[in-house]
Amino acid sequence: MLEHKEHKINMSTSSSVTQKNLDTNAEALKKEDKVLSEFDIQDERPKSLLWESAFVGVLCSAQLMTQAGLGQSLAPLHIIGNSFGTTNAGQLSWFASAYSLTVGTFILIAGRLGDIFGHKKFFVLGFFWYALWSLLAGFSVYSNQIFFDCCRAFQGMGPAFLLPNAIAILGRTYKPGRRKNMVFSLFGASAPGGFFLGAVFSSMLGQLAWWPWAYWIMGIACFVLAVAGYFVIPHTPMPSRDASSFKLLERIDFAGSVTGVVGLILFNFAWNQGPVVGWQTPYTYALLIVGTFFLVIFAYIESRAAFPLLPFAALSSDTAFVLSCIAAGWASFGIWIFYTWQFMEDSRGQTPLLSSAQFSPVAISGFCAAVTTGFLLSHTPPSTVMLFAMTAFTVGTILIATAPVHQTYWAQTFVSIIVMPWGMDMSFPAATIMLSDSMPHEHQGLAASLVNTVVNYSISIGLGIAGTIESRVNDGGAKPLKGYRCSWYMGIGLSGLGIFVAATYAWSTFMKSKKRISEKQHFIE
Repeated sequence: MLEHKEHKINMSTSSSVTQKNLDTNAEALKKEDKVLSEFDIQDERPKSLLWESAFVGVLCSAQLMTQAGLGQSLAPLHIIGNSFGTTNAGQLSWFASAYSLTVGTFILIAGRLGDIFGHKKFFVLGFFWYALWSLLAGFSVYSNQIFFDCCRAFQGMGPAFLLPNAIAILGRTYKPGRRKNMVFSLFGASAPGGFFLGAVFSSMLGQLAWWPWAYWIMGIACFVLAVAGYFVIPHTPMPSRDASSFKLLERIDFAGSVTGVVGLILFNFAWNQGPVVGWQTPYTYALLIVGTFFLVIFAYIESRAAFPLLPFAALSSDTAFVLSCIAAGWASFGIWIFYTWQFMEDSRGQTPLLSSAQFSPVAISGFCAAVTTGFLLSHTPPSTVMLFAMTAFTVGTILIATAPVHQTYWAQTFVSIIVMPWGMDMSFPAATIMLSDSMPHEHQGLAASLVNTVVNYSISIGLGIAGTIESRVNDGGAKPLKGYRCSWYMGIGLSGLGIFVAATYAWSTFMKSKKRISEKQHFIE
């Protein structure tokens, strides 16, 4: 009797505790849903075809101008370097890597700020910022190379605010379907065309007029696009900021943002500065150690943040596979594109304008790749498409790495330029879809931001590593071709690693799918 009573009391207590826990969890979920709903706003879609065309065009210009900013420093690289009195390969690489560094570093933060304060607002501000620092980069001709590098770094913050907010506006405006797929294909296809546009205009102005005009015209174009964005993009209601559920610094993840940015910048700076001053210089490896320390602190903060900038709980082994492929492939791409320009202008003695003309097939090849990828993704697993992309990166780099100096352009160089855009335009949408499928609904916006971050940051890191190799093997600049080829070999190694990771992931995905089918058949039986 006593045992029965005691058992009854325990059951009652257990039931009470369980009910209390359920109530607490329900309240927490309700609060979380309330916060999430404040940022889940459906944007108004343009009502006429003309307005919609302008709307899509302005948003795609974010991708176009981002790649144009990369192209405008690579094509007239030696012209700009000569104006500052520098021919050092490590110093010249900063013209591109400083830009890619900040594009990759600030994308996640820019997306979060857009979620809180409005995507349209930060899209427009991004173009204004891009315009300002493009103008100042042109005026740096009256200063020195360090000021130009700083301008390039600040210039890269503009695209960092443009890309995630443009993707968010498109994603929230269009519902899943054929129209949305077409719009995102156009967004991706803008990248190769943008690079070609930036390379051609900067080459033409640098060779026939004065290189600062390329940056001044870029500034004017960005200002026009900022104004166009203000009028063309429909108004989006601001998220509610109820004091009981909205804490600004907590929502921004201020501590995580600061430690993450500091860590990424110091880590990247060390890798790109090492080839310039030498790794024996104490501050290079000191900054590398400090940068790594800040990244460890960032990881610790994110694991405990209420609204983490990078929610580790949403990441999985699938995410690690995808981002590893993207990092390896796009680091290889950065090495390929930087040293291909050096090879064409330095080793083959071509003018920037002729080299730009020879790069023109990337626009057509990139568009074909984007359209084909859209078709493949609806018929083939994204992991298979990613494997094709890594193969394209590898084949394209092998072709240029083994091309003789006096060989005709139409042999290996032309084929390499045709092949590489397929790596670009197949890997980006495949990675975005793969991450989107592996993440919960509330973190869908994080997928595209993560891919953009890894793409741009990997380009900058890849150039730093390749620059270190080049400086070690080119005999102080006496054998530049040897330095280019060894850098390409590093790129081949990276893209080969991408093939291995992609093949492993594709096999893993296939086996999981086969197991699910087997279990389903067993259940039916």
